[in-house]
Amino acid sequence: MFLSLIILVLMTCGGAAVTYLFTDDEPLLWRLSAGNIIGSALFGLVVFLLACLFGLNLIVIFLAALVSLAPLILLRKKEIRRKFNYDKQKAKSQLQGSSFKKFYRFLYYAALFIMLWLFFDRAMITNDGGIFTGGSQNLGDLPFHLGAVFSFTEGANFPPQNPSFAGAKFTYPFIADLIAACFARVGAEVQNAFFIQNLTLGFSLTVLLEKFVCRLTGSKLAGRLAPLLLFFSGGIGFLWCVKDYWYGTKDLFEFIGNLPWDYTIGQKFRWGNSLLVLFMTQRSLLLGMPLTLIVLTHLWKVFSAKDDQTQNPKSQIPNATVGLLAGTLPLIHAHSLFVLFVVAAFLFFFRLDRWREWIAFGVGTAAVAIPALLWIMTGSASHLSEFIDWHFGWDLRDDNFFWFWFKNTGLLIPLLVAGIILWVNRGGAETDEKQKKKDKRKKAKNSDPRSEIPDPRSEMLLFYLPFAFMFVLSNSVKLAPWEWDNIKVLIYWFVGSIPFVAWLIAVLWTKNRWFKTLSAGLLLILIASGALDVWRAISGAVNNKVFDREAVEIAEQIRLRTPPDALFLNAPTYNTAVVLSGRRSLMRYPGHLSSHGIDYREREEDLKRIYAGEATAGIFIKKYGIQYVLISPEARSATEVNDTFFSRFPLIAEAGQYRVYKVGGQ
Repeated sequence: MFLSLIILVLMTCGGAAVTYLFTDDEPLLWRLSAGNIIGSALFGLVVFLLACLFGLNLIVIFLAALVSLAPLILLRKKEIRRKFNYDKQKAKSQLQGSSFKKFYRFLYYAALFIMLWLFFDRAMITNDGGIFTGGSQNLGDLPFHLGAVFSFTEGANFPPQNPSFAGAKFTYPFIADLIAACFARVGAEVQNAFFIQNLTLGFSLTVLLEKFVCRLTGSKLAGRLAPLLLFFSGGIGFLWCVKDYWYGTKDLFEFIGNLPWDYTIGQKFRWGNSLLVLFMTQRSLLLGMPLTLIVLTHLWKVFSAKDDQTQNPKSQIPNATVGLLAGTLPLIHAHSLFVLFVVAAFLFFFRLDRWREWIAFGVGTAAVAIPALLWIMTGSASHLSEFIDWHFGWDLRDDNFFWFWFKNTGLLIPLLVAGIILWVNRGGAETDEKQKKKDKRKKAKNSDPRSEIPDPRSEMLLFYLPFAFMFVLSNSVKLAPWEWDNIKVLIYWFVGSIPFVAWLIAVLWTKNRWFKTLSAGLLLILIASGALDVWRAISGAVNNKVFDREAVEIAEQIRLRTPPDALFLNAPTYNTAVVLSGRRSLMRYPGHLSSHGIDYREREEDLKRIYAGEATAGIFIKKYGIQYVLISPEARSATEVNDTFFSRFPLIAEAGQYRVYKVGGQ
């Protein structure tokens, strides 16, 4: 674990140095948070490239860590060193002395850090009984990510093949799992690798979202509210919770200590609390979103800038640098890249006068993203035709559209509308008179309407339009084979809406005590359902078994007795023990494969024929090059298993109800 922390520190320091290339006015805490994200992206990309050539070994990992640290050479430049010293002194001065403001700031970050600690500590739990998860929505996703990690550490899976569908390229954005694999490779337990990565990424997201909202609204209080609105997102499910308690037989503390189900996701609700259904389960988003927020914060600064652009090529270094960071997203979180494409396209046409900045950003993005996308699309088993189709209402099922969105997001949309109206009427975070006069002179000087600077009252509205467009798009078109996966885009609509909602609540808080009470009440209603679900995970009410003790034992035997690149036939389930061995599977869980646009049906039929020991079983074993077959309780539940057929093959491993037969290969 110690070496993992050293690598984390190295890549964070290097990433923090990169921030001096594109921003001058951010505090040290923001730079360290952004550094964790940037360093992770750089480290993961370098490890991927080197491992494809030399495999994943200690030399590759530490060489990638040194490359991630290399940006510190920027501190040799006098101007950057001066900025760093200023940030360091400012941070030091903020830690000195005591005041209620400093205590409140410390308490705010400490409380969120502890909450994230307790929450992500429940993502993966290991004990004598096997492997468990405390996330109700993590039952299928945890083994998927474990399969990716172990395929890197135990399966020599470079260049990466899909461990769940052998022979196809691994097109799922895997950088987050690859970084966790590096932590495990240098000595950390996988459980601890997941935990430290999730915790630091989650806290970085907290700081970056706070600053993003503060930048847009000009309100520090709105910035502080933003992470609460995201992490405890949910609808009006808390009303169902009150009903369950009222008609139940348990006392209050017994009921709260063992909540019966989630109140943001299930049969009645589809949005799902972000921590529960996205950041714990879809680990790629936990790295992709904070990286996207770094880019969005920069795009906002470019879009809202009032100064004249210069033709000096060096002035485009910040935009090109941020573009290069955005270009890593195909391997980190592809939907985040799509979101940035939509936002940048809108902003380009809103501010054509800043075409040099947009082009520099676009060139930087394309330089990394295009090769990554070409690599992904070559040899992929995913069918792009499965990703796009008309589909109204996202996942509303039989609900009325308006009731569905109110039930799942509560007061968010009404407050969003109210916040926009109030923002327009008040002029948002108004500029001073000198700035207004300066803007007026610029408009008068240049008669070309395309180059006019947006009115301060409309800047934020224009910036919000692409996020509103993504809401409309996600409710009209299916952007993934499984319509619920549109949430990977919808969550950015939610993030883009937070500034108006948080600003409205912050404005109400500045009024008299009645408005303060209203402000607190609105915040409580917005976060109540999500807080209940987060508490349910933290409290230990959920303890789902993913792998039993015998599955862990047979996986260890498989690692010892089969080659790293062995191909297995196993049950088409999410929790086959082969996951823990790092070996490739002919196919695993159909739900994962279909959500990635993979047509698995022919393999599934052939898999059943082999397990049944039909006359053609030997032909299919040779066709696919299957070397080993795992007989397990999952296989017996999912298929018909012919024990007589497999008894003719050598038995190489056994643990309880699990048996491994060698059926082919070397």
